[in-house]
Amino acid sequence: MAVTFSGGVHPPENKHISEGLEFENMSIPHLCYIALQQHIGAPAKSLVAVGDIVKEGQLVGEASGFISANVHASVPGKVVEIIEHPSVYGKQTTIVVEAEGEFQSNYLEKKPWLNSSASDILAKIKDYGIVGLGGAAFPTSVKLSPPSEKKIDVLIINGAECEPYLTVDDMLMRTFPSEILEGINITLKVLGIKKAIIGIEDNKSFAIKTLQKALNSMNLAENIEVKGVKTKYPQGAEKQLIDSLTGRKVPSRGLPMDIGVVVQNVGTVFSIYEAIVLDKPLYERYLTVSGEMINKPGNYKVKLGTKISDIIEECGGLKGDPAKVVIGGPMCGMSIHDMEIPVVKGTSGILFLSAKETNTGDYSPCIRCGRCVAACPVGVIPCDIANAVEANRVDLLEDMHIFDCIMCGSCSFSCPAGRPVSHFAKLGQQMLKK
Repeated sequence: MAVTFSGGVHPPENKHISEGLEFENMSIPHLCYIALQQHIGAPAKSLVAVGDIVKEGQLVGEASGFISANVHASVPGKVVEIIEHPSVYGKQTTIVVEAEGEFQSNYLEKKPWLNSSASDILAKIKDYGIVGLGGAAFPTSVKLSPPSEKKIDVLIINGAECEPYLTVDDMLMRTFPSEILEGINITLKVLGIKKAIIGIEDNKSFAIKTLQKALNSMNLAENIEVKGVKTKYPQGAEKQLIDSLTGRKVPSRGLPMDIGVVVQNVGTVFSIYEAIVLDKPLYERYLTVSGEMINKPGNYKVKLGTKISDIIEECGGLKGDPAKVVIGGPMCGMSIHDMEIPVVKGTSGILFLSAKETNTGDYSPCIRCGRCVAACPVGVIPCDIANAVEANRVDLLEDMHIFDCIMCGSCSFSCPAGRPVSHFAKLGQQMLKK
């Protein structure tokens, strides 16, 4: 029986729409909108000016703090504008590049790394702008630099992909198993440890078998283990995946490194492989396009800075007006209304949902049924938090452990009154931070 955590829900998976569809290359956008904020932390600082000619992969935005990330040109061409442009992070300084010139062709030549020091590898991960590709986009070099007093002994690779609709990580594991395993080996060297566990939901049996076969052929099974976990949402949340795979509990308001664990998304270790072995910065990514309202769903490789409107056109247009367009997954993702928003590093999926695929109706008062409490994977009382926020009782929220909430949306999904409980919790956190 597959391991799991307490709580959680079983939303309709809807992965059949794009599951098993091999990666296709999205067309190069004529105008590429490269946002300087593509990560958690401080935005990068522009290194170019209007009129400059840039190469594909060239550094155009320099990290401006410890928690920040470099940004690279996604296409070769001319900088035609530097403007404030909408993005998932709000209006951001954006470098607009008109594509022209030659694309890089040297990313097939592998570079040796076994004799490189951990510090040199870490520096390259930072230089090449690698961030978490599961959606959070936290700078990877920071995550791989835990304080010396935090003794890390296990690396967990998140291949759960528990969000409905999304299949990009599944397809990465099916398509690039040896590259992912080499990326894991590189990450182990940076951390100075020998053990890694890859956690994959048991609905991805093909990915599990593919990675296990690659492990055996590369003689890595002694250090890296592939482990199936129960298909349940939010199995891919860091703390829940750690619990499922190791039995360790991250303390309230604590971090995985407090219990000796570092977690990386499967897409992140693939990008680490590309940076270290292929000498390639992070300026494009794989993502899922799905939902009933798009004509050609699938899994695509997309240049960062490609606008949603360009992706709609590339995917055969829409079948009608979507009830909701979501960046990421339907449970934790962000609903958007502006199709001029560009793809950024953390864009794992773009969903075009019909009215029957999403809850856009009114909600009614809490009936105290307790379903949200049973569903909560972190053990808070979501209905009490929501009621306190509605009543503007900020003074009650700290004692309710509101900052333990991971915004997974399990409470909202399970609520028979249709209440946006998770949204209230997010508002409550913002109110307390202010």
